[in-house]
Amino acid sequence: MEMKSAVSSLAALAHEGRLSAFRLLVQAGADGLAAGEIARRLEVLPNTLSASLTILSHAGLVASRRDGRSIVYTANYDGMRQLLAFLMEDCCGGAPEICAPLVAIVSQGCEAEGRCA
Repeated sequence: MEMKSAVSSLAALAHEGRLSAFRLLVQAGADGLAAGEIARRLEVLPNTLSASLTILSHAGLVASRRDGRSIVYTANYDGMRQLLAFLMEDCCGGAPEICAPLVAIVSQGCEAEGRCA
């Protein structure tokens, strides 16, 4: 991941509402959630949510698909992995025990959901 993409992703997540939406989609897994359901769960107005999801989408952190009359959003796990890899790229300074707990946490989360590649 390039610096510009990382900054875009981090900026997209640097808002309480967008971060909440992204975390909700990460928890929802590959099935994702319809926009209306996300708005209900987060108790936000649909137009506010739409703006947030657009920003997350442009940052490569969420994807959408049409399902009948609904638009279903999913977390882009590849985009999330790229961002995490960028943040940890130069981690540890020769001391892998520093990053080991972080790697274990990331691995646990995706293994539990069957998303690790």
